[in-house]
Amino acid sequence: MSREVIIDGRRIGPDHSPYVICEISGNHNGSLDRALALVDAAADTGCDAIKLQTYTPDTLTLDCDGPGFRIEGGPWDGRTLHDLYAEAHTPYAWHAALFDRARARGVTVFSTPFDETAIDLLEGLGAPAYKIASFEATDHGLIAAAARTGKPLIISTGLASFEEIGEAAETARANGCGQLVLLHCISAYPAPVDQANVRTVPHLAEAFGCVSGLSDHTLGSAASVASIALGGAVIEKHFTLARADGGPDAGFSLEPAEFAALVRDCKDAWAALGRASYERKPAEAANAQFRRSLYVANDVPQGAALTPGNVRSIRPGFGLAPVHLPAVLGRAAARPLSKGEPLSWDMIA
Repeated sequence: MSREVIIDGRRIGPDHSPYVICEISGNHNGSLDRALALVDAAADTGCDAIKLQTYTPDTLTLDCDGPGFRIEGGPWDGRTLHDLYAEAHTPYAWHAALFDRARARGVTVFSTPFDETAIDLLEGLGAPAYKIASFEATDHGLIAAAARTGKPLIISTGLASFEEIGEAAETARANGCGQLVLLHCISAYPAPVDQANVRTVPHLAEAFGCVSGLSDHTLGSAASVASIALGGAVIEKHFTLARADGGPDAGFSLEPAEFAALVRDCKDAWAALGRASYERKPAEAANAQFRRSLYVANDVPQGAALTPGNVRSIRPGFGLAPVHLPAVLGRAAARPLSKGEPLSWDMIA
């Protein structure tokens, strides 16, 4: 099973720099101009991909105020599902313009479809991958439809049990998905950082033989960076122009400067991992002179004994290594030695 996927020509996996997805979601606040501005601002952060969500309120729910259809608690308390999704959805008619803008900015763009009409739309736009949202991780019909496109598939796992994650992965692969990414996710908005449990990220990769990462709903970037340090390859985070502007997801989204810092920190964390290595690094070469070594501390006549009074371990590091001091003491000077000379074997009889 592959530990690498390729999206839009970009290799993604633990052996490659992290793939950071900027999730625009509903933070366009109903304005195409703002949605386009979000794409531009996202591109400026250095993210690897921009992700939309493709649905209509009627493909997600019913226009109904009966039991269960009105949200209780959380950031959307009191809203009906249909009302919330009517505000948050990205109209199908906007998608072509948003895809064009992202591509013009040199950034990969794809989306989360919520039904087969969304997949049809996205296929027509040449989407290079598909993302399945956490709440749809048990919708095997949707997963199968996305998998049948043959594109890489990213599945968020929030709320799903280990068994349900396995069923989702099996469904994807059984329907033609050869490139699978599983994102650990806590489906809370925002998610408490002490419940992030990012050790799950490498466990997902090992358990299901795939690339893994984190769909991060915490308020900061620490969980994302930690997941990269543990071997995660993909980060997804919500994005807004300004939290003060409001919007369905604004409260747990990063602003442009914050997202740029997230991208930088995740990529720096990966670069810092390197490999287990003990040889001297190029960056250390100039500082080797500041190690201790053996120096003549006082003048020594030829033939006189080397003692703790005339040979010391000091900085700089151009003499014999300090480990040789016991072998040097008691030996004779092969020639007159001057204070400040770095000691070498040819100076010792």
